Amino acid sequence: MMESHARRTAPPDRSKPAAVLAAVAAVGAGAFLAVPSATAAVSSDAWVSEVPDNPVEDVYRFTVPAEVVNEVTGVEDGQVTVQGNFGPGRSWTEFNADGDANRVATIGPLEPGLYYYQYAVRPAPGAEAVAFRNPETDQEVTAQPNLSTLFVPGPGAEWLADVEGGGALATLEYGRGAEALVWTPPGYDPERAEPYPALYLLQDEGQSHREWTELGRLKQILDNLTLDGDAEPMVVVMADSDGLAVKHDLTRALLPAAEAAFHLSSEPADRAVAGIGRGAALALETLVAATGTFTKVGSFSGGLDHRISPGKARQINHRTDLIRVYGGNATDPAYDDVVALEARLADAGVEFQSDGSNPATGGTWETWRASLHDFAQRLFRPAGDGGPSEGHLPFTAREIPAPGTTPTPWVDGNGVVTFEAGPEFADASRVTVWGNFGPAGSWPRTPMTRQDDGSWRLSMRLEGGSYYYKFEVEGVDHKDRNNPTSVFSEPAWSTFTVAGDTLRGRYTAQVPADERGEVTVMNYISTAGEQERSAYVWTPPGYDADRAEPYPVFYLQHGGGQTWTDWLEVGHVDRILDNHHRQGTMVPMVVVMANGNGVDFPEEMTTRIAPAAEEQYNVSGDPGRRALAGLSMGSGHTLSTLWTHPGEFAYIGAMSAFGAPPAGTDVAAVNAGTELIRVYSGDRQDFTYVPTLNLIAAMEERGIEHEFAPIIAGPHGWDVWQLSLIDFLPRLFTS
Repeated sequence: MMESHARRTAPPDRSKPAAVLAAVAAVGAGAFLAVPSATAAVSSDAWVSEVPDNPVEDVYRFTVPAEVVNEVTGVEDGQVTVQGNFGPGRSWTEFNADGDANRVATIGPLEPGLYYYQYAVRPAPGAEAVAFRNPETDQEVTAQPNLSTLFVPGPGAEWLADVEGGGALATLEYGRGAEALVWTPPGYDPERAEPYPALYLLQDEGQSHREWTELGRLKQILDNLTLDGDAEPMVVVMADSDGLAVKHDLTRALLPAAEAAFHLSSEPADRAVAGIGRGAALALETLVAATGTFTKVGSFSGGLDHRISPGKARQINHRTDLIRVYGGNATDPAYDDVVALEARLADAGVEFQSDGSNPATGGTWETWRASLHDFAQRLFRPAGDGGPSEGHLPFTAREIPAPGTTPTPWVDGNGVVTFEAGPEFADASRVTVWGNFGPAGSWPRTPMTRQDDGSWRLSMRLEGGSYYYKFEVEGVDHKDRNNPTSVFSEPAWSTFTVAGDTLRGRYTAQVPADERGEVTVMNYISTAGEQERSAYVWTPPGYDADRAEPYPVFYLQHGGGQTWTDWLEVGHVDRILDNHHRQGTMVPMVVVMANGNGVDFPEEMTTRIAPAAEEQYNVSGDPGRRALAGLSMGSGHTLSTLWTHPGEFAYIGAMSAFGAPPAGTDVAAVNAGTELIRVYSGDRQDFTYVPTLNLIAAMEERGIEHEFAPIIAGPHGWDVWQLSLIDFLPRLFTS
């Protein structure tokens, strides 16, 4: 008979990652709120510190002294990186650490939880990296000596935090020099009348049995569950399962040794076994080869090669109370094995429970910790709900595109994105994907894996939003030639979008064709040598060139190193506008995106761009019906136009802003002629953060009326600017 536990607590749902910024206004945009952490992060590495005086918490600075790099690795000059589980779904990725005396990388905001990382230096782009840790720290991870850990406390990670009055860890030696790590529960009593039940855990190939506590946070998980009454007091034995044989080592050596050294029950009903990967396969082999030795079996990202006969299936069902299958999403290397395992068990008639595919994480400790948390609550207590964890998905067979299938990347219905770099890079030693996949839209580099045909692949699960990326082959940028999108100002970039219930995901989603605005090109004569230039123009659905009342017009400017195409090609402004219009959360308007490079922008704006728009489109020349905004350099252009032409644009937006009012600014005219000046900025990762603060201080000192939007977590990039625009649009032309 199969059992489960009726009352269970659950770790946070990682299928909807905790947003550092949340939209709360009625229109679906509005104010942004930072989520604070509970206490300071925990790390023994003095090179790691939280960025000081940052308006967004849990952004961390990794500062590596350059002289130590040479001392530890022998590499004099090379690219230093911080490599760790900072990628989507806590996948492995790396950030460059740059600087002279110190090599610095800034990463965050990090969601609460456990992170593990190492430093590395690469002498040349195609060379093998040399990994190292801060030599002043002790080794933390047995099987991976260069890894260090960083625990970020906060909402959703309480189940992983240290707690007073927890259990104890001890070492058990058995057999021929084998070792196990043993956790005993809070209040463990070796003299109590009733012996304790036991859970035996088996690690994966390449891991150490100590990794259950070093990276798995087993002690914290079991301490919290036991003290909260959500798990029965039990003893947990973490065996070194490397090379372990079922009948000889596990059942004839480990079990007797553990039951002799600790106050454990020898009844099969009081024994459970589970494992990861190869350890899960061993637990399942025990289920088949030594049926009834353990009555509760958990498989974490595991598979089974054994055939199960009808007679064996009946025996398993009779002698086993619980078999529960766990695994990550399609990025889990064992995903196909888990699908095959469930099919094998079902075909044989073996009763089992499926926890379902964890949609947010793959074959990582993030998945296995949640698996352990769920499994431990089901042991040695009355049965209850045997269904999957909330939000988990069925394990279904994947349809993997054949090599060379286009266009790329491929995005499945769960947001798993697969990149492929073609076989033209078959001889390369290293290929990575660079893109805005890091926390708050930052830009890590994630290694791809070479396939048998010479191509390279990488899969990651991304939340809803728009993304841009490029391939780096031994340090040289390459465009994904099988992605038809293009970015004029960045020829190596390609773009794509992922559907999902996030703010950027909702506003960059494609609306039905009959509800979209139209994008056309407006040509005009520039002050730059009287040459013809172009601008993109978005007109709303149902735009009427002949209606009596001209449309309000919003002039939206790009940044430095960009041009008039970027808001469309990278910012997906057309989709943001379409979604706002469809929801009725903005006034129907015309949006003009012109080229601001190499000109006196206030003159260009007032004498060339605006007159051309008013001539070619049915837009208003009334200052009260005109808005102007820009990002970075475009914010400087916007503000310089405001200072020199006060009252000509009633609505002003400045994103990642700079450009304080000069001494001769007519403050009274600015205040009288402007309905709204709203300023946006990323956090200290945005290199214009301090100039933005200086701008705000200058406007306050001069008495210029303005709004300073809450800081948006993230660096100087498109994630911040898209969120700024989503917030700004509903505020236009409302007076």
